[in-house]
Amino acid sequence: MPQAAAFLLFGKKTMRIENVKVYTQEQRFREGAIAIEDGVFAEHTEDTKEIVNGNGCYAIPGLIDIHFHGCKGHDFCDGTEEALAAICRYEASVGVTAVAPAAMTLPVEHLENILSTAAAYQKQGSSPERADLLGVNMEGPFISRHKKGAQDEAYIIPASLEIFHRFQKAADGLVKYMAVAPEEPGALAFIEQAKEEVTVSLGHTNADYDTAKAAFDKGASHAVHLYNAMPPFGHRAPGVVGAVADSDRVMAELICDGVHVHPAVVRATFQMLGSSRIVFISDSMRAAGMPDGKYSLGGQAVRVAGRKAALVSDGALAGSVTNLMECMRTAVKEMGIPLEQAVACASVNPAKSLGAYDQYGSISPGKKANLVLLDEQLQVKMVMKDGRILSAEENASKNH
Repeated sequence: MPQAAAFLLFGKKTMRIENVKVYTQEQRFREGAIAIEDGVFAEHTEDTKEIVNGNGCYAIPGLIDIHFHGCKGHDFCDGTEEALAAICRYEASVGVTAVAPAAMTLPVEHLENILSTAAAYQKQGSSPERADLLGVNMEGPFISRHKKGAQDEAYIIPASLEIFHRFQKAADGLVKYMAVAPEEPGALAFIEQAKEEVTVSLGHTNADYDTAKAAFDKGASHAVHLYNAMPPFGHRAPGVVGAVADSDRVMAELICDGVHVHPAVVRATFQMLGSSRIVFISDSMRAAGMPDGKYSLGGQAVRVAGRKAALVSDGALAGSVTNLMECMRTAVKEMGIPLEQAVACASVNPAKSLGAYDQYGSISPGKKANLVLLDEQLQVKMVMKDGRILSAEENASKNH
């Protein structure tokens, strides 16, 4: 897989990628070609100046990760533009061309500084060598101490519209998701107040079915990493998972790293919700793309061994070390999810959830030309960002 390979700039405005299996808006693959003009997908191009032979690869839209913390030794909550640039550069190199990183439970003032840094970074605009920053996912601090996971309970506070507005002001509108534990005091009122301003998600919650269902009925429309940091799905106590299943407009995040959710449960979730309501996320922390060892998440020590990241203090899972492309590959090759559905969950659905499907999430004329070529083993052979090839291997050969 290419890792931060050299950026190839052809200096030409038109391109055609031939001999590929194109992922269509109908979520099927068809043999064909892809036209790109001035950085966007086109119906066709006149006087094509660059032709790329895809050698039969799958051509899919760039993936979109709406919930992850970091990678390559950096964390979103480091709160620096340098960290964000490094994170977005790595994500693009593995085929994740747009992101909405997640903030941890930290002091309010600290979160405001992180969000203002994100806003300043986003104002730099799109770069062909870095994933686009489309938003921020606030995983805290309006959560439950009983299901805090790897979050620091010292900074957990009740849901507050005033504090949310402080976050949104600091972020200059970049906050796209706000997690709450609906059983906590004031949470249901917050959902009613904030639902028109942000996607309210249920996460790190100990809510029972009735409370979660009431939250969805009041306007919450998203679930943070389904099954994790919430009560189990029981036949007499279905909890948040059951409430998600019974709420047709709710989308649910799912971590398919082979650690967080058993393959049988992933398959059952697809049967229960259907592929249109599932959003694959990586939940990766700074150890993604790095060797085993000791790291940190939200100020807490983490030990990484293989695919597993866990708090040193109590062994709680502390995010993942698997990027979204690897998660999608795991879902297909180890969990039996059809590739067509997995691509939808890693690109189409997150784009729709973010309200960005007009520009991202499909290979459609007029949309940003963010594209990945995968071989039969689903290994990345080429990444294209904004119509320019970021990285390529021999499988995708250039013809001049």
